[in-house]
Amino acid sequence: MEKVRQVIAYKHHFEEFLLAQPIKVQDKIYKVIEIIETYERVPSNYLKAITGTKRLYEARIKLGSNIWRVFCFFDKGKLVILLNGFTKKTQKTPKKEINKAIKLMNSYYEDKNK
Repeated sequence: MEKVRQVIAYKHHFEEFLLAQPIKVQDKIYKVIEIIETYERVPSNYLKAITGTKRLYEARIKLGSNIWRVFCFFDKGKLVILLNGFTKKTQKTPKKEINKAIKLMNSYYEDKNK
């Protein structure tokens, strides 16, 4: 399938999160990333904007009854930047995870504008 956008990870947070997961979960995460790369319109069960943030999204991974989230954002439309990920254990996404993602996003733009 042809890619409509490029997905890259910023710093090491995503990779550390990914490698800490069981192989089945890693496969599922790769599948969701592939959907983000190849679908013109990504269904919201895979990618959803986070309410109350500026341009922050979460890639949504579900396997059985377990849920994982990977924060990301779009840079220049066709580039998706992956930030941190976590295992979701509560209804609401923890504020500290969102704040970490926002800090990383800000840091990405600072680095980029240097």
